[in-house]
Amino acid sequence: MLSFHCTSEILHTPFINKLLCRFITNYRSPPDYSHVVFPLWDKRKLPLLPKNPNAQSNTKPRKMPKRVIDIRGPELVHNKLIHKQFGVQALLGGNLTYGHIESSRLKINRKMDTNKMFAIWRIDAPWKPITKKPVGSRMGGGKGNIHHYVTPVKANRIILEMGGTVEFEDVYWMLKIVAHNLPFRARVVTQKMLEEEVALKQKLKEDNINPFSFDYAVHNNMLGCQPQLSKYDYIWNNEYR
Repeated sequence: MLSFHCTSEILHTPFINKLLCRFITNYRSPPDYSHVVFPLWDKRKLPLLPKNPNAQSNTKPRKMPKRVIDIRGPELVHNKLIHKQFGVQALLGGNLTYGHIESSRLKINRKMDTNKMFAIWRIDAPWKPITKKPVGSRMGGGKGNIHHYVTPVKANRIILEMGGTVEFEDVYWMLKIVAHNLPFRARVVTQKMLEEEVALKQKLKEDNINPFSFDYAVHNNMLGCQPQLSKYDYIWNNEYR
């Protein structure tokens, strides 16, 4: 006669174990937002930047030369994330006009949720004057009048930052639109991405067994390469133009 005192043996059979595993779900632990510091309520959105710099009384706006060096080479100061979360980084140098800045501000402020997100600028308001002569004017006559103002940006410069109690997937689509509409190549970055790039660059430098680097070849004038290079090739080792 069949006995029912073997309940524990029945539950530990392979068939029952496989059946019970179907109802078990492994949820990942929630992210830690203890390091997030929110600004004040009225400062969580991107502020409106002035179109022109404040003019001084009884003085004419000052004209400036082109100064291509303002957009040439890498950014050495504002190339890291302050809030250690997400942002938009420039890959090449260029000039940001007021239209680019205002377009980015409207796209972010209209889509973001201020209850769990915030955004800050990492660039200055337009300050560099760009001159232009009227159409059809003759050559000569000195420098033209100021037409508009721009913000020079170098490579690796952080344009804006976003943060809050959100994950990367929640802000990626907003930052991607901003990066796509800038006048130069840009990308969406995270703190983890920047840290991995620095570690990879350091690892490649340590594991490199080739003694003939670009810096070594230039400073030793190998194959007579020095006359063909500019002074910026000595400084940036041919990484930036």
